[in-house]
Amino acid sequence: MSTRLSIFPLAGAVLFPGLQLPLHIFEPRYRALVGDALVRDRRIGMIQPQRAVDGAPLYSIGCVGRIGEIEAMDDGRYNLILEGQSRFRVLRELDVATAFRQVEAELIEDDEDETLSFAQRGGFEQEAREFADAQGYSVDWDSVKDLDDMSLINGVSQIAPFDPASKQALLEAGSLTERCELLVQLMQFFGRSDGGEEITTLQ
Repeated sequence: MSTRLSIFPLAGAVLFPGLQLPLHIFEPRYRALVGDALVRDRRIGMIQPQRAVDGAPLYSIGCVGRIGEIEAMDDGRYNLILEGQSRFRVLRELDVATAFRQVEAELIEDDEDETLSFAQRGGFEQEAREFADAQGYSVDWDSVKDLDDMSLINGVSQIAPFDPASKQALLEAGSLTERCELLVQLMQFFGRSDGGEEITTLQ
């Protein structure tokens, strides 16, 4: 069953189900997008454009976010937290009169109960430790051990300092196991790169 989504195409910003994404909205068209979402269902489709230019073609997979916390400023800007709900597949872009783009999309039903094997989880945590040490990141590993598999893999996928295409590949992975395996490959690849020039951070 298809649904109509107003979208926020933003290169480098990838939202995963079950996670949160803070956004500062200042462009008039996206202020209009937020205003429209607030009076409807509070949903915004986060999706990456294939190129960082206006009107660029979209990747096929994005994530629906629901506006949670929101701060409306006197000058019309917003600070908000998007809460990831479900991945979606773009069926077609709609011809609309609004300043923001809209698509017809199909929601993807992921298996929320999928878990990793003990060996997969252990191998991933070991790889993540090596990657964090190599990149100079400080991680509370005791807290990591308390995370369920889905929260851990999606969380690392969302915040890891990979390039937009790599993050898109993680979002498009068809299962938790596939996403975990791809994450390990990416950490190995980027962890070995000299100078880190290929790594694009979201900060």
